[in-house]
Amino acid sequence: MQAPERHDLSANAVNPLPLQNAPTGKRRNGRRRINPLLAVGLVLVALLVIAGGILGQRFLPAHIAGIINSSGGNGQANSGSFVAPPLSSQQIDNLRHLTDHMKEQQLAYLYVSRMSLDEEIGQIMMVEYSEDSYSPSLDTMIHDLHAGGVIMYQRQINTLEQTKADTTHMQQRALTPLLISTDEEGWNVHRLTNIYPPRLSAKDIHDSKSTTVAANEGTKVAHDLLSLGINTNFAPDVDVSTDDGYIGWDARSFGSTPDDVIKYVSPYTKAMQTGGVIATMKHFPGLGGAPKTTDPHAVFVTVNHTKDQVYKIDLAPFQYFIHADDKMEQPGIIMSTDVLVPSIDPTYIAELSPTFMTQILRKEMGYQGVAVTDALTMLGVQVNGQHLDLGTAGVMALKAGNDLLLGAGDPASMRSMVDAIKTALNNGTLSKSRLDEAATRVIALKMQRHLLPDTPPSSNP
Repeated sequence: MQAPERHDLSANAVNPLPLQNAPTGKRRNGRRRINPLLAVGLVLVALLVIAGGILGQRFLPAHIAGIINSSGGNGQANSGSFVAPPLSSQQIDNLRHLTDHMKEQQLAYLYVSRMSLDEEIGQIMMVEYSEDSYSPSLDTMIHDLHAGGVIMYQRQINTLEQTKADTTHMQQRALTPLLISTDEEGWNVHRLTNIYPPRLSAKDIHDSKSTTVAANEGTKVAHDLLSLGINTNFAPDVDVSTDDGYIGWDARSFGSTPDDVIKYVSPYTKAMQTGGVIATMKHFPGLGGAPKTTDPHAVFVTVNHTKDQVYKIDLAPFQYFIHADDKMEQPGIIMSTDVLVPSIDPTYIAELSPTFMTQILRKEMGYQGVAVTDALTMLGVQVNGQHLDLGTAGVMALKAGNDLLLGAGDPASMRSMVDAIKTALNNGTLSKSRLDEAATRVIALKMQRHLLPDTPPSSNP
């Protein structure tokens, strides 16, 4: 089945199962360093003063903010602002890396603080366009409405010269460099088919039983995308799916177990990101349990996994890669999707669910990178059987914890999303701090991947 060209919560209390039960594999080195606690304390005090004075704690990653407001690493809130010894090895490791993270986030926040509201809202939108090449409609979204990214489909990737000219023109017209993306997964989700020959599917890579084959495919896709000016790939799928599932039947899964998915996605992702292309892991929290007859582009999808299955199977690859030792194996972006998982949230699909996007992805799993929605125009974007308009879906997705909204396809639909966000800000439905956080993450990613210089913005307004 050819994947369509698209894009491919309630705060109900969740008592998650331990993520330590995820598959075996590399983990962050937890060796305890034998250093005097006094020295650690002095470093902590200095860093806290810098962090608090310059940026504000809400922009620190959750796992670091938790250190600042916790007692001895037990995760329970403390009324004070200091850590009670002894520190865990993980806390010490977080502190050692705090200055790098702060620099990134501080500079990104400086950029965001100098933007107009329209520019800031534009940065959290990735737009598509219906024309076969660069168009006035696309130019309006990029130049006038300040889109943060553009997604391209096969119909817009016709020749190397045309595609390269279009992506170059996009970047020239953007006030802030763009994330330019496509879905280049391989086999039947092969957006570059007019230019480059077919590439292996995820199933082909798994069936090769070779991590070298996986790495080679990652290297090839990075080369091909960059040759066209495309810097972001909406791949790989990390859905754990059998051949009877929607993802597995479509040859888009790297395996039917979390360990298999991790085994082959690791070298593929590392090679692709080392080659200069941002990897997007999808479809959070996992479409592996969706039957092959249920395509979320066209129908409402429910995955009836138990909470135990969700944590031990579906979430396990995401958990692994978020904390991978090698940064090139960590996701540049995580894509959420429109799937209902009643065992976790019986009301809201995952990409509109604060339980999934904030409680689980951010707080439990510790992910502080960019989260992008799947296309908010898909028919699976429903609540209680009602399909949502783009503006309502955008506000709900942003409020839930997504940072980048996918779905606007022309200036009118983009303006409807912008207006809905402004209305939500004005009536208090959406907080300005949530918008700031999302835009800061997008800008920080652009700095990390050298689309923006990691230097303070120009002093000129």
